[in-house]
Amino acid sequence: MTSPRPRSRRLLIAAGLCVAGVALAGCSATNPITTDKPYSASDGARATLGDVRASNLIVLASAKGAPGLLTGALTNDGTDKHTVTITFGDESSTVNLEARQTVLLDGTTGTGHADVRIKAVAVPPGAVAPSTLATEAAGSQDVPVPVLDGSQPEYASLVPTAP
Repeated sequence: MTSPRPRSRRLLIAAGLCVAGVALAGCSATNPITTDKPYSASDGARATLGDVRASNLIVLASAKGAPGLLTGALTNDGTDKHTVTITFGDESSTVNLEARQTVLLDGTTGTGHADVRIKAVAVPPGAVAPSTLATEAAGSQDVPVPVLDGSQPEYASLVPTAP
């Protein structure tokens, strides 16, 4: 009995590696790729209303009943101007978005920024505050927004204080 020639052995090994590669690559064929789906990459909530995307929405407040600041971003992916109405309980604020514009909700009012304040946050830090986002073109959507306090260093300087 003779053993296969060295060339035949190499071909068998190469074929075996190809079969193993195809079998391992098949995992992504049957499982969806998670990073292809939109998700909240930060502490906040996200929502989509037609051409308008809300990203990383967070309310910062020191306690239930204390003033709050909405942080995050609103992006208009469309070619038309939109006005976004943000409602917490009986308090509403509007943010104007030009076509292809992102507005940062960061407590300032310069170009590309907006200051959305809540007089009295209805829930304590650690809970979610019910809110509604609305545009004239896409209607409205309820969005539960997490409420955080200043215990994390990146938010400490943004928590509003009572006047």
